[in-house]
Amino acid sequence: MKILMITLIVFAIVSARAVAADPPKPDTRVFEMRTYYANPGKMADLHARFRDHTCKLLEKYGMTLIGFWVPTDSKGAEEVLVYIVAHPSEEAAKKAWDAFRMDPDWIKARDASEKNGKILSKPPEVKFFKATEYSKIK
Repeated sequence: MKILMITLIVFAIVSARAVAADPPKPDTRVFEMRTYYANPGKMADLHARFRDHTCKLLEKYGMTLIGFWVPTDSKGAEEVLVYIVAHPSEEAAKKAWDAFRMDPDWIKARDASEKNGKILSKPPEVKFFKATEYSKIK
């Protein structure tokens, strides 16, 4: 009986602490989806630029890399790259991108990767999203 009472008291203390603890803060991040369209024959250069330079620089400026994708069909895989990064807010995203664009390492990597011609056929498409309350990413 004594062990049962001690167990119940410990359980009550642990439960009370769990209830009294601050509730988890809601995830207010925004997710930026960027779609890049490569010029013919330039997808390998685009992948190399991300792999060797851009990913590290995005993280340097506080962007959280969520993932990178290409279409499953071979033609699409040579033309389109989609990726998602997370930011604390859209305002934070703007500040991060402004700093990124001015980074001397980015400018050097961009210029070197385009010495044989522009990689992108047009500016990237950019959209911001917020997670739904039932999203597992929250």
